[in-house]
Amino acid sequence: MPKKKTALTIEERLQQALVPAEEQPYEVPENWVLVRLGAVCFFENGYAFKSDKFSSEKGIPVIRISNIKENNVDLDDCIKTLEENIDEKYIVHQGDLLIAMSGATTGKNGVYMSANIAYLNQRVGNIKVKNKELLIEKFRNFYIANMQNEILNTAYGGAQPNISSQKMSVMTFPLPPLSEQQRIVERIEELFAKLDEAKERLQEVAESFAVRKAAILHKAFTGELTQQWRRENGVSDESWEEETIGDVCTVNPKKIDAKNLDDNLEVSFVPMAAVSDVFGEIVNHEVKNLQDVRTGFTNFSEGDVIFAKITPCMENGKSAIVGPLVNDIGYGSTEFYVLRCKKELYNKYLYHMVRNTTFRAEAKAVMTGAVGQQRVPKTFLQEYQLLLPTLSEQHEIVRLIDDLLARERKAQQATEQALASIDLMKKSILARAFRGELGTNKASEASALELLRQVLVEN
Repeated sequence: MPKKKTALTIEERLQQALVPAEEQPYEVPENWVLVRLGAVCFFENGYAFKSDKFSSEKGIPVIRISNIKENNVDLDDCIKTLEENIDEKYIVHQGDLLIAMSGATTGKNGVYMSANIAYLNQRVGNIKVKNKELLIEKFRNFYIANMQNEILNTAYGGAQPNISSQKMSVMTFPLPPLSEQQRIVERIEELFAKLDEAKERLQEVAESFAVRKAAILHKAFTGELTQQWRRENGVSDESWEEETIGDVCTVNPKKIDAKNLDDNLEVSFVPMAAVSDVFGEIVNHEVKNLQDVRTGFTNFSEGDVIFAKITPCMENGKSAIVGPLVNDIGYGSTEFYVLRCKKELYNKYLYHMVRNTTFRAEAKAVMTGAVGQQRVPKTFLQEYQLLLPTLSEQHEIVRLIDDLLARERKAQQATEQALASIDLMKKSILARAFRGELGTNKASEASALELLRQVLVEN
């Protein structure tokens, strides 16, 4: 007969729960104790539901990885199951903390806030509090948020990483007295609320950049931006003339005659990916031999404006002015239109015009072709009507646009840095919280070690 296992004593169970002194990664207040996460939480993995039992209309919701959003669980697009007699351990309760156990979003976690019954799908884990007299759920939630990188570091596998509940269960967990946990939660929520308010205001500022940029370009192409310049330079408000792009620009000019050029001649090559939709410029053109690109690609020269004609590149703003080219020869994607300005049109003026969201919206409205492969017709560009100022005023308009947009970009970068700093501040607050550095601890309170011992005795 196999030997019967002897039940562990309270002290043995306590030692199992504690992190040995030599393994403790940092110091905590004297009335705190460092334990294994598995001593205060237990883990449930999801159930492999039968796909033929899934329904979009009726049944009990099944929470999948895709339902775990940032800090919460979204049931709006939850699939349902018609399976019956599912083990109760797969039921998700209000306040449970769910975590993606594998895939591209491994480690993403969120709290289930609904009072309705739901089931846990496979590859979703549930980190449940063992005893609410020992651990507050919100304290657990903030701890997991703080440890997200460490949790990811325990993952195994390559392109599809996985985390295991066994590895998570041995992670170090700082356990304060229960009342201190509550104070820490309240302090974190108070600080986070202030940061969230600041973040909301900054996001409003960030969103207004696009509106202000559109306003600048609208003023530029209606003449309002250079009203004072015209008065100062004796230029009539009636000097703007009605033209089409085709009148003042060649759309897709003829390719250069490359018949007599060496096949091994190095030339510049610009794939669609090389054009930044954010900055509106060519960021990393390639160098190829002429023999590899002379047929089947678009040819352009320095100073040309290239304009993406295919969705979604056009809508995203993939346009650029072609800069210096290797051996003064450039080729690129066939999904570019090449716009070569005639003497009465300044290429930077045209560039700002086709990058304008108003222009792109009009281009989108006339796209043709199958879904996902829609393109702007060449005739749209050739026949597009514009009011064209004198060449000298075009240069002034470009100067003002560049100056104003540079200021906007500088302000936008400052806003983005401020938003990033808020996220860093949140991480700093959490790191300090779990080291007892938020100034909330009361040394006179009974040690969490005694509370842990008491709970072990009772259970």
